[in-house]
Parts: sequence; structure tokens; C-alpha cells
Amino acid sequence: MNYFFSRRAFILIAILTSILTIKSFGQDSSISYSKNNIKEKSKLHPTILPSAGYSMHTNWAAAVNVSLGLYTSKKADSTDKISVLSSSITYTLNKQLLFPIQANIWSHGNKYNYNIDIRYLYYPSQNFDLGMSSKPGSRYTLIYNYIKFHQTISKKIGSYLYGGLGFYYDSYWNVGIKNRLENGITSIEEYGFTDKEKAVGIVTKLMYDSRLNQLNPKNGAFFNVVYRPNFIFLGSDNNWQSIMIDARKYLPFPKNSKNTLAFWNYNTFTISGKPPFLFLPSTGWDDYYNVGRGYIQGRFRGRNLMYFETEYRFNITKNRFIGGVVFANVHSITNSIQLPIYGFAPGYGTGIRIRVNKHNDTNICIDYGFGNNGSKGVIVNLGEVF
Repeated sequence: MNYFFSRRAFILIAILTSILTIKSFGQDSSISYSKNNIKEKSKLHPTILPSAGYSMHTNWAAAVNVSLGLYTSKKADSTDKISVLSSSITYTLNKQLLFPIQANIWSHGNKYNYNIDIRYLYYPSQNFDLGMSSKPGSRYTLIYNYIKFHQTISKKIGSYLYGGLGFYYDSYWNVGIKNRLENGITSIEEYGFTDKEKAVGIVTKLMYDSRLNQLNPKNGAFFNVVYRPNFIFLGSDNNWQSIMIDARKYLPFPKNSKNTLAFWNYNTFTISGKPPFLFLPSTGWDDYYNVGRGYIQGRFRGRNLMYFETEYRFNITKNRFIGGVVFANVHSITNSIQLPIYGFAPGYGTGIRIRVNKHNDTNICIDYGFGNNGSKGVIVNLGEVF
């Protein structure tokens, strides 16, 4: 069964869903820290984790992950948010190399937020036909190098509310097609193939964040809107505009328990222009590669994307060393550049959590997800998926 929406209706539904994600599930409540927690604020709490794992889009992989939680001021009090720096280096049996450096820094009193995302990828990856009707048999491999530099600075303008500006630079080069389809042209060739793609823009950002610990949120809410116009005069291939809407809500459930019910609504829309192929919204291509658990990265791609997920996080052992989750999600993408949205891809799964840092509540997250048409696979994260 297909579900059909105009683009305006689709964007309206996404915005309303984002607002409901924050407001309709109860009021925010603050995390209270004990005196011992406050004493720890002046210390660094790194997590260094060599690991091996498997996922649908990487095959077997070896990695070293580093996550650092810290407070930027020795005067930090119980309302200061924890700042997070993270990096990793990963090499996979698919001959992929991933090297990200990410930072989310809060000043004393949470007056300013600095967000940095730098990464390099050499990344042979699976791609399919455009739209929700694409079949598994339309799979082919793209090989490319990719460098990303995103930086935003936001200032507090209200209670938990921030406004900011930033600079986004993304570049793909040495793009090549491997395992070409025998019975037809690939989707990137239909769309317009070039061996390099670039987008550069000045972004504006509006953010609401009442969470204290982004590595493992227990309550509070997060709402982030980023408007990105890309310009030829800055170095982009085309003039095009997009908007990203990301909303999350966390509730203790049952009330006063240490279990958490979490909601996530993520949307990316192309407002105008024609983005290069690799900049089109796609499954698993959000900033942390988590949209669409249950499907391989790149499974669905199109001009607009809307995603909703809910997850229940619960403790298994009394000391919270081991926990578990169950989750369900659904996402939808345009079937064609000219057509409105229709069709949905549901996913669901379960996972375990292993607490590796008691100071900042960092977990190793190992999930197994399922999707349509026999899609299934393992997803591994350091820190919660959202």
C-alpha cells in the first residue's frame, strides 16, 4: 500500500511530528547530580576502546574508538552540560577507511555551544535505484574519497534555546562505479554522473537542548533545525538549499525508574535546486550513520527524507553494567526528484548495552535490526544511537 503526500504537506507533517516529539510526552525534568558527581566535573573521563565488529555496510571491521567527556570550567555546577570529544579510526574488509573527529563543546553556564565535525572517508559503498520502490537487485558499488568540515557556533538566546551560524564544506572526489548493473544504467548515471561532487554553504541554526549528557540522555529534549544554502560562488557544484530537522525526547519510564523511553524524529528536505547525487538524503547517512536501523546504508535515497524511531532502554543488572533495548522505526523517501513522497520502510530490533565508563555513562551499543524483504544486520555504536 502506498501513502501519498504533497511536498508542502510532507514538510508540515515533519514539523508537527518534531514539535509533538518534544511536547506531547510530558514536561522536561533536570538530571540531579550528587556532590560526588560535581567533584568529578573538573576531571577528564576518557573511554578508549579497541574493537572488532560487523555491520551490513562495512562487513567485518577493526577500530579504535576514543570518547572524552569533560567540563570546560572548574566552576561547573549541576546545570552545566558535559562536553564531548570523540574520534575513531576504522578499517573494514570492504576496504573502507573512516576517520572522524567530532566535538560538542559547552562553555561555562551553557552560554555558548561549539560543534565541530571533521571526517575523512575512503568508502566503497552500496547504492540502489532512487526512491522507495528500489529493489535489492538494483545494487551497485560506488568508490570515492570524501572529506567533511562542518562547524557551528551557537549562543544562548533563551532557556535551553540557542541560535547560531556555521560553515559547511563537503567534497567527494575520485568517484567511480564498480560492480556495474548488467541490465541497465545505474541510478547515479541516470541522475547525472561526475567523478567529483562538492557543496559549500553558510548555515543558520536554531537549537533547543535540555539534555545534560548527550552520550546517554536520561530525560530532557533536543530540537535542532539547520538551514543550508549552497552557492556556486563559494565552490559548490550547484546552487541548492536544504533544511534538516532533528527532534528527540527522553522520559523515565516507568516514572522515577532508571529506564528510559526515547523518541527520535529526523527529517531532511531539499527546498530548491538539484543536489549532487551523493548529497541526496539517504538511509544511514545522517551525521552518525544511524537512520534506518534494519537496512543497509544507502538502501533508499531521494530528494527528501522523513524518519521516526522510538526505543525503550532498560537495565538488566542492578549496577547498570548491562542493559537492553527494543526499538522500532519507519522512514520514507521520495521515489523521484519530481514526485512527492510515498511509501514507508519499517524497521525494528533489539540490542544490549554494556557500560564502559561510569563517569559519563558511556555504553557500547550492539543492536540487531530487521527491515523489509529480508533486510537484517548488526549495528554497533559507542554511545547511545540517539
